[in-house]
Order: sequence, then C-alpha cells, then structure tokens
Amino acid sequence: MAELNEAPEPQEDKLNEIAQKLVDADKKAQLVYAFNGTGKTRLSRAIKNHPSLAPEQEEEVELTQRTVLYYSAFTEDLFVWDNDNKNDEVRKLTIQPNVFTDWILNSQGDERIIKHFQRYTDERLTPEFPPKTEQITNSEGRRENITTYPEVHFSLRGGSELKPNIKISKGEESNFVWSVFLSMLEEALEILLDDQDESGRFKELQYVFIDDPVSSLDENHLIELAVDLGTLIKSAKDTGLKFIITTHNPLFYNVLHNELCNDDTRLSWRNARAKAEAYLLQKYEDGSFDLSPQNDRPFSYHLHLLSEVQSAIGSGRAKKYHFGFLRNVLEKTATFLGHKKWEKLLPETTEGRVSSLAWRHLNLASHSAHSGEETGELSATDRDELNNIVQHLIDQHKFRDLRPDDQ
Repeated sequence: MAELNEAPEPQEDKLNEIAQKLVDADKKAQLVYAFNGTGKTRLSRAIKNHPSLAPEQEEEVELTQRTVLYYSAFTEDLFVWDNDNKNDEVRKLTIQPNVFTDWILNSQGDERIIKHFQRYTDERLTPEFPPKTEQITNSEGRRENITTYPEVHFSLRGGSELKPNIKISKGEESNFVWSVFLSMLEEALEILLDDQDESGRFKELQYVFIDDPVSSLDENHLIELAVDLGTLIKSAKDTGLKFIITTHNPLFYNVLHNELCNDDTRLSWRNARAKAEAYLLQKYEDGSFDLSPQNDRPFSYHLHLLSEVQSAIGSGRAKKYHFGFLRNVLEKTATFLGHKKWEKLLPETTEGRVSSLAWRHLNLASHSAHSGEETGELSATDRDELNNIVQHLIDQHKFRDLRPDDQ
C-alpha cells in the first residue's frame, strides 16, 4: 500500500512519452485513433511543447520559418461568428489576428481556399475576404501600411438571386477552416518541392500535426477529405516533412489507413507500411495511457467495443456501462445483417422468443439516468447474463475471440 504522502506519477508524463515516440519515429505519416475524451488534444499540446520543436520561439518566428504546422480545435477557435444580433443583416465570421490566414491570403489570395471550400460543400456558396489596411511602425521605426483580413462574408447564389451575408452550418464552417489550412499546407509543399525556390521558406518545417479535421462532416465529404489528405501526404514523399494525424472517427481512420498503409504503385507509394504507421491511443481507468500499433487491419469500432467487453468479463472488472458497449455492438451488427431490430440477435427461449431477461438487462443498464449506476459493480446474475449474451453473439455469428493473448 502506497504511503499517503506519495503522489502518483503525473499522467502528463505518459503523454509526453507518447509524444516523444511519435516525434522520434522514422515515419512519413503516423495515424492515431482515439475515442473522444481519451486525450488527443492533450497529446497535441504535448507534441507542440516538445523541446526539439522550439515552442518558446513559436510566436516570434515567422510562419515560413516554423518547425511545425498545426490543425486542431485551436485552429477552429480562430474563427468566431458575429451574427449582427442588433440588425440581423450582416452576419460574418470574424478572424482572430493570426499569421496563418494573413499569410495565405496575402501570398496566394483567396482562389485556392474558395476552390476547396466549394468542392467540399456547394459551388454556389462563396466566401469573401474584404481586406483591411492598417498602418504600423516597422522594426526600423518607419510607418508602413499592411493588409489584413479580419472577417469572412458568405453568399449563396440561387439562379439569378444572390443572398449575401448568410450564416453557414457548423459542418460548412468546419469545411471552411479546413480549406484555409489545406490551402496553406499545399502552398508550403509546393515551395518545398520547387527546386528553383531559393527563398528558404518552410525549409525548417519538420512536422504537420492534424487533429480531427472531420468534425460535423457528412460521410461523403469525410471520405473525400481523407483521400485528399492521403494524396497530399504522398506528394510530400521527397521532402523530410512528417505527418501526425489523430482522429476519433472510425470511417476517416479506415479510409486514411487504406490510403497510407496500402501499397499503391500508381502513386509511387511503394513499401507503404515502411512509411506509415497506425496506432490506437487508449486511456485506462487509472488514468494511464497506451499507444499500440494497429497496422494489422483497419480499425473497427464495434470490434474494439466487443474486445473491451470480453476483456472486462475475463478480468472480472465488468460494470454496467459494458452493457451499453454491448448494445452498441448489437446495433451495428444488426444493421450490417439487415435486421430492423437489434433484439433479433439476442438469445431466444425454447419457444423461439427473444430472451426477456437479456432484453431487460441491455435496456436498463444502457439507459441508466444516474452516473453512479453506470459505473456500478454488477451482481453475479448480471455478470452471468452479460457473458451469456456475448457468448451467444460470438457463437451465432462466428466472431473470433478478440481478447488480448495474455487473457
């Protein structure tokens, strides 16, 4: 038993270890899957603060001289809606002062951003970036004019009618922010791949960290984004640039996994597995973390849940929320098999009826209104019923044993 004055090892240390592993890995691309709430954002901060990436200079160094480019929730926070609540007329997306948007708009204009945004959303939907001229004092003490872009207006054309200053949906907004970042990243890669460019721009760039660029996206746009990102990473094969991508979305993970981890000679991406690595980031009940390779197959959410339930039963740590996990597995399996009701997969009585005991356990335990009940211990009867349902599902539908080898 630990002494009361012994403080546990800070869990941030484990995240820092994982960040170190990712930074040190000799891989062109690393893809990390993690459930929401596992710690992806904290991991992104750990990578950002890694000593080798000179975080103390980040705000002082020009964008084109930085060692890391980031896309994360912090990127989306640069854009805030002004809904013109007083007049309800000029709705706009205000841009917090930052070097990213100013650089891409000043160096390349808005054409690339608009092209990407309309491809992901609707060609009739157009963002506009009204410039603003400001006077500043430069390092030599002289006054000079600079151009900034403090806001975005969106218009929608329907036939001959143009609706200005509209507010776009959350999904469209996510697409827009990604389009800005993607445009900046494409421009950076073009500069790096240009043998004639002697400006030194982006020569210090080592890593691109992308955290969940697919929030609020529908499946079609999500797949398109994953394919685009995979293609972009492959196009950077002749540079020293490395990519780290994290996500909570199984579909995005699987599509990007296939793009990065399967050989495709048409795109000169030979020996893909030697260039890319896929991981699963897990957070355990004691607050510790683990990063395990997942290159053997694309990640399947329902299989991971079933594995969790099996492991919990085998180790004697099953709780009521594992019934919720199991119901999720049943719902996804029923959808795949074409059943209208997940109850069709439950054990049946000798009369051919769905077991009312199994049905009751899954409904009551997975819809508890009290958090204490959700994490509460199971009775012996509950544990037996959980095991019976899992075993029936495995035997009936030929799932293989998903438990770790050491169980």
